[in-house]
Amino acid sequence: MVQFLSLSSGSNGNCYYFGNGRTAFLIDLGIGARTLKKRLAENGLSLDAVDAVFVTHDHFDHIKSLGTFTERYRKPVYLTRTLEAALRNHFCTAGKLKGCIRYLTEGEETVVGDSLRITPFVVPHDATQTVGYHFTFDGERFTVMTDLGEVTDEAVRYAALADHLVVESNYDVDMLMTGSYPPELKRRILMQHGHLSNEQTASLLVRCRHEGLRDVYLCHLSANNNTPEAAFQCAKKTLESVGSRASLHCLPRSCASEVFTF
Repeated sequence: MVQFLSLSSGSNGNCYYFGNGRTAFLIDLGIGARTLKKRLAENGLSLDAVDAVFVTHDHFDHIKSLGTFTERYRKPVYLTRTLEAALRNHFCTAGKLKGCIRYLTEGEETVVGDSLRITPFVVPHDATQTVGYHFTFDGERFTVMTDLGEVTDEAVRYAALADHLVVESNYDVDMLMTGSYPPELKRRILMQHGHLSNEQTASLLVRCRHEGLRDVYLCHLSANNNTPEAAFQCAKKTLESVGSRASLHCLPRSCASEVFTF
C-alpha cells in the first residue's frame, strides 16, 4: 500500500510525502521543520522514517528546510547536477548537503531501494533548473509537476504514463489580469517559464488522457489569483469532456491534505 500526503502546496511552501511502510520520501522541503514534523505526526507518520528528499528546483518555497533537515538527519538528497551546483551556494543549503548528495540524470531512471524507480524530466520554469518526477512505487505510477509555465510534449508524455497525476493549476486568467499584482509580476506568471493557468492545466489533461489515469491532484494554487472552486470546476469539466473517470482533488495551500492510499 502506497500513501500520499501533501503537507503544503503553494507559494508559502511545498512538500509532498510518499511512503509504503518500508520506504518513505519527500518531494521538496519548503516548509519549516517543526511544521513538517507536526503535520506528519498528526497523520501517524514519522519524520525519522523519511529516507530521502527529491528536489524539483531551487526556489525558496521548495527548499526552505532542506539544509536544516539534511544537517540533522543526514538522509540522501536526490537532485540533478545542475541543481546541486545551484544549491551549493544557496543560503538555505550552502555547506549543509555534503555527503548526502545523490545525483540524478534528466530522462534517466534511478532505482532507490526495493520499490522505487524514479525519473526526473525538465519542465519550463524560471529557476536555475526545474524538474518534474515520474516514478513507479510499489507498482503505482505517479507523475509530479509542481511548477511549469507551459505544457510541453515531454510533460504530456510523462503525464500520460501516470496512474496518479500531481500537477500545477496556479491561476485563473481573469483573476490575475484584473487583480492587484504589478504588471511585471503578471508578465512573469504568464510567461512560458512562469506558471500554468487553469485552462493550460485543462489542455494538459486533454492531451494526456488515458484509461489508466485514476487520480488528478491539482497543486500550487495561487492564493490571490485562483480559488479551489475555479480550478476544480475547470479540470472537472475537461475530464468529463474526454470521458475520463479519474478522481479529482485540489490540494490545500497551507495545511496538510488527507492521506490518500493506493
